[in-house]
This record gives sequence, C-alpha cells and structure tokens, in this order.
Amino acid sequence: MIREFITGIRFLGRGVGYWRRRPGLMAQGLVPALIALVLLGAALIPFFLSLGSLTTWATPFADGWDPFWARTLRSALGVIAGIAAIVLVSVVFTALTLLIGDPFYQRIWRAVERDLGGQVPEGDGSLRVAFAESVRLIVLGALVALLALVLGFIPVVGAAVAAVTSILLTGRLVAREITGRALNARDITSHDRSLLFAANRSRLLGFGAATQLCFMVPLGAVFVMPTAVAGGTMLARDLLERPARAVAAPPSPRGEVSGA
Repeated sequence: MIREFITGIRFLGRGVGYWRRRPGLMAQGLVPALIALVLLGAALIPFFLSLGSLTTWATPFADGWDPFWARTLRSALGVIAGIAAIVLVSVVFTALTLLIGDPFYQRIWRAVERDLGGQVPEGDGSLRVAFAESVRLIVLGALVALLALVLGFIPVVGAAVAAVTSILLTGRLVAREITGRALNARDITSHDRSLLFAANRSRLLGFGAATQLCFMVPLGAVFVMPTAVAGGTMLARDLLERPARAVAAPPSPRGEVSGA
C-alpha cells in the first residue's frame, strides 16, 4: 500500500520532466490556471480579510466570555472555516482550470500520449461528459469541505484531522478529474472508471495527495497544473495497462521458478 502510494507520487514527478522536454507546450498550460486563480482569488481574498468579522458574528454568545477564551474560540473557528474554504476552492480551481484550458491541456495530454507510444485516441472525449465530471467534482468537494468543517470541532486535534482528511479526500477527487482526459477519450464509462480506480486506490491517492499539497502552496496551483496533466496522463495509461500486463503474465504455478 505504501509502495503504491509512493509510486503515485512519482507520476507527478515524472510530469515535471515535461518542462524540460516541452517547455513551450507546458508554459501554455499556465494561462488557464492563472485565469482561474485570479477569478477564485477575487472571492477568496475578501473572505479571509473578513474572517475575523464573520467569526465574531457567528459567535455572539461569546461576547460576555473572558477575552482570552473568546479569542481562542473565534481563532479556532477561523482556522476551521479557512481549511474548509481552501478545500472547496482547490477542487473548484481544478474543475474550472480544466474547463477553461481545455484546448491547452488537450495538446499536453496528446503530446504525452504520443511519447508513450501505442494507439492514441482520435477523439477528445465528450464535452458533456467532461462538464459533468467537473460538476461532480465541485459537488463532492463541497461535501468534503463540509466534512472538514465538522471534523474541525473535535477538541484539540480537530484542525489537524480536518486538514489531513480533506487533503486525502480532495486529492482522490483531483486525481480522478486530472486523469479524466485520457479516459474520456477512450469512452470509458464512469462505472468502469470507478472499478479501475478502486483496483489502484493507493496509487491514485498518492498522485492526488501530492498534487493537492502542491496546489496549497502560494502560486503552486498555477505552475503545477500543467505538470499534473502530464503526470495524470501517464498515470491513466499505467492504470489501463496494468490489467493487461497481469493477464499477459499470470502467476507461475506453485514450485515453478519464473524465467527458469
């Protein structure tokens, strides 16, 4: 499980290599990510600036408390609300960026597909399917943000539990969305995709969690998105080829040494 998780992280690292191999193509992927960041920043920055007023408004019962305990409660509530907001914004960023930058990311994943060899799908998947996947990502991301908000109220460890849980859950959602281009182009149904992901849960989670952590670094989301698309394409191809390799190389009979 841990080995598979680390392998998933390595796919994001392999995506970094495309900045050296195809710098011009990868740089194009910065444009939609920057647009999405500006749009979401216009909403997120005012939210954080007004967080103190919001926590005070939400806790009128603490007005009569000792100032120390009132500040402690409102600071904790601010941290919890901030974590939930970042969780929601991160998944909205992914969905919005992939929709805005569809022409750019189509070029990136096709370039990766050609470099990997084999048959490259002629189609680019249904726009309706891609849009539906984006809506699904946002809805599930909102549920994860709500869960993070609830977990945050656990005494002492609430903020840490909320942060770790949200990174793992949103990481899986982000990984599913980023690998979607290569899978949509092959007309793989949502049901079959879920089975594919379930069989490779740790590998997918490693890639998604690493991507999500990079998204949380200032401006990291802008620079990592093209990398994630390249790495996600390689991960999708790997997931599709793994069952084929397993069938092509069945386990050796008991007592028989492979390669003997």
